[in-house]
Amino acid sequence: MSTLCLCRRASKLVIGFDASVEEIKKKTVGGVVLASDVSPKTEKEVLFFAQQSNIEVIKAGFMMDEAKSAIGKRAGVFFVSDEGLFGSVRKHITI
Repeated sequence: MSTLCLCRRASKLVIGFDASVEEIKKKTVGGVVLASDVSPKTEKEVLFFAQQSNIEVIKAGFMMDEAKSAIGKRAGVFFVSDEGLFGSVRKHITI
C-alpha cells in the first residue's frame, strides 16, 4: 500500500475502473493493480482491455476497504502510469 501511496503523491496513480480503462485504451505505459476483492466481472473487463493494449495486470493482497484507509478512496482498480513505479509496486505488492 505504501508504494501505491507514493504513486499517488507523484501523480502517477489513476483510481477507479472507468479512469483506469481510459488510460489503458490510451496505451499509457504502466500497469494495473486490482484489489483482492474486486468483482469477477470487473476483473474480467480490466483483463480484456489490458490484453488488447499489452498492459500487465496484477492482483494485490489488499482489499478495497484497506485501499480506502491508505489512499482515501474506496476502489478496486488502480492504474500506475509510470513503468518504473509500476515495477516497484510489482516488486513490493503481496499477492
